[in-house]
Amino acid sequence: AGSFACTSLTSAYKTQWVNSVPRSSLNRAVARPPVHLSPSPPAVSQVAIEMVAAVADVAIPACAAVGIAFALWQWFLVSKVKVSAYAPPGNGHRRGPVFGVGDDDEDVGMGGDRDEEEEEGDGVAAVARCAEIQSAISVGANSFLFTQYKYLAAFTAIFAVVIFLFLGSVHSFSTEDRPCQYTPGRTCKPALANAFFSTVAFLLGAVTSAVSGYLGMRVATYANARTTLEARRGVGPAFAAAFRAGAAMGFLLASLGLLVLYAAIKAFGAYYGDDWEGLYESVTGYGLGGSSVALFGRVGGGIYTKAADVGADLVGKVERGIPEDDPRNPAVIADNVGDNVGDIAGMGSDLFGSYAESTCAALFVASVSSIGADHDFAAVCYPLLVSAAGLLVCLLTTLVATDLFKVKTVRGVAPALKLQLVVSTVLMTVAALVVTFAALPARFTLFDFGEVKQVKNWHLFFCVAIGLWAGLAIGFTTEYFTSNAYSPVRDVADSCRTGAATNVIFGLALGYKSVIVPVFAIAVSIYVGFTLASIYGIAIAALGMLSTVATGLAIDAYGPISDNAGGIAEMAGMSRRIRQRTDALDAAGNTTAAIGKGFAIGSAALVSLALFGAFVSRAGIADVNVLNPKVFVGLLVGAMLPYWFSAMTMKSVGSAALKMVEEVRRQFATIPGLMEGRATPDYARCVRISTDASLREMMPPGALVLLAPLIAGTFFGVRTLAGLLAGALVSGVQIAISASNSGGAWDNAKKYIEAGASDHAKSLGPKGSDAHKAAVIGDTIGDPLKDTSGPSLNILIKLMAVESLVFAPFFAAHGGLIFK
Repeated sequence: AGSFACTSLTSAYKTQWVNSVPRSSLNRAVARPPVHLSPSPPAVSQVAIEMVAAVADVAIPACAAVGIAFALWQWFLVSKVKVSAYAPPGNGHRRGPVFGVGDDDEDVGMGGDRDEEEEEGDGVAAVARCAEIQSAISVGANSFLFTQYKYLAAFTAIFAVVIFLFLGSVHSFSTEDRPCQYTPGRTCKPALANAFFSTVAFLLGAVTSAVSGYLGMRVATYANARTTLEARRGVGPAFAAAFRAGAAMGFLLASLGLLVLYAAIKAFGAYYGDDWEGLYESVTGYGLGGSSVALFGRVGGGIYTKAADVGADLVGKVERGIPEDDPRNPAVIADNVGDNVGDIAGMGSDLFGSYAESTCAALFVASVSSIGADHDFAAVCYPLLVSAAGLLVCLLTTLVATDLFKVKTVRGVAPALKLQLVVSTVLMTVAALVVTFAALPARFTLFDFGEVKQVKNWHLFFCVAIGLWAGLAIGFTTEYFTSNAYSPVRDVADSCRTGAATNVIFGLALGYKSVIVPVFAIAVSIYVGFTLASIYGIAIAALGMLSTVATGLAIDAYGPISDNAGGIAEMAGMSRRIRQRTDALDAAGNTTAAIGKGFAIGSAALVSLALFGAFVSRAGIADVNVLNPKVFVGLLVGAMLPYWFSAMTMKSVGSAALKMVEEVRRQFATIPGLMEGRATPDYARCVRISTDASLREMMPPGALVLLAPLIAGTFFGVRTLAGLLAGALVSGVQIAISASNSGGAWDNAKKYIEAGASDHAKSLGPKGSDAHKAAVIGDTIGDPLKDTSGPSLNILIKLMAVESLVFAPFFAAHGGLIFK
């Protein structure tokens, strides 16, 4: 029924649309043969369309509610592991200060090698120490996030005013209705209303992104000590605790993002009514708000965690020769706090921003197509339905790892995580097929770049599928280049025999080589998506890659949770066997974190291109010709911006790490008995150094990203801005992938040597050997690449594109002051 209704208006709508196309576009189209449409079938009642819309109205919030309920259930299961700070006196073990650095059991305080029976007899004391450490990490993470959010609240308020003033000035703050741009003959709401609702959407996106990061951090800090304690029972229970916590975070974030966006559409729709063009254009502010907060979260959290990590590693492991996460190291609490504020809170905000932007881009393009003109709600909200189906698919996939095929051995950890990716991709492919044929008309018309394009519903299914499977290809490629189970990382580890220099050379080469397959996968997705459904197809391909974001977040968050669990085991003085189990979880977590970054970067490329196409259409640009000097200037400068941004973030990590190294050295030199384990380090001072440095250093990179489109569009015009976006996209994707994979490879090469699980690894070790020290140096170099610069670059290209789309009306009306 929807297809008949949609086809019946095609001829009339096409005629109206051609009358609205700028003359330059029509002149270019004169040489093309005219587009002949088949005769329209008789109009069909809207009853069927309304019925499908009613189902969509129920299905979207219902799936979001199911996702939130499942997240709470996973959280409840994790909470069944009890952690208490009460340790009764006279237990025969520590009575010293916090983190168990006392003088009754010095061997335990230094991470001694007790046997399993001794550890089990120390159960109550171990639980108490884990609770104390968990509390310290949680307090530090809370303190940092609340301080960071105070800065972001001020920024958000200022930028919201900028959005309102810029967009309101397009039509001189007029309160009169105006002719619609894409649907001639209809009247749209005033430009002032669009400015107001875009500002509200921006604030909603910013708040949702901040809440997403905070919830992720709370889940992670709640679960890390519980994962440590479950490791006493075996690898399987520890894996289940970490993965369930990751799933709780993933489902909370994905469901919250879907629910808030749906609620915003319904709330805004109460005012806009039939003006869907204005409605979905204003909703694009939601993606801008999400990515703005995500940028500062990623950059600030990345600087925090890597300043502490580099300081702890260089002084503790290289200079002092003590184990990682040893409680004698003053930077150890700051390091564990950083895992949560950078790899959890920042990553959660990042992937939420990707989801919000891809959905907003798809909604905007759909709203100005024939299904938008026909007010087919289910068809226009097809992106939301795909995401809703993805939540159900991810729910079933999670049960595979935690209930159907439980992990029982160390060797089963990595395959279980890989199985999550495969199962979710296969099931989502089937779900996308069902949603596509249920929600979309058999054919509809897109209007992009001065052309009329007929699209069939199965075209959109292939767009979703290509995005899904391209994401899987990127994930497996990332795993191959960052897991120590394969030859690339083992070659990097082997290069440590001859020192840090060869380790760095091998790691850089690996990162550059790892770009090849992901770029081809992205290129194929772009070609297929654009061929089948123009810019809308690319946006849907990006959404397909992110449709299983709940599973992606689960396996990504699993890594930092496992890393924290290992750190807590070391600081609490638990047995070597417990630490070996948490190390096995952490090694797999490093790979899953790298896979998560690969997904984020790949989806960012598709999202940015979709937003770029929407910007070109909204700004009224007929074509983007690189031979035009205005475009080429923007292209050249845009390609430079990721290098400038990376230089700023890496220098920020270096500056903060320098202060941390000096402080750790000072404490070892001035606190009597610290090295012997008879004194407590000043952990709070190191936490304060990381906090102050990250908050101070995150401002310049953030300003660069936010100001670049505003300056380019205002002073040089929409064509130069189009070139800027294209250049940043092309160079940013390559740098981000190579940086993330080089860093991940160096990290796992170090862990490969430390674990000593094979004869080859044993020949390079043990800890403290020259090869191990070289590996630590490589890991230290890779830390800012994989956790600060690399992951932040994907936000750079997305944020610049969505910001350009939001401000496109202003740039088209008043931009180009210099080039005019």
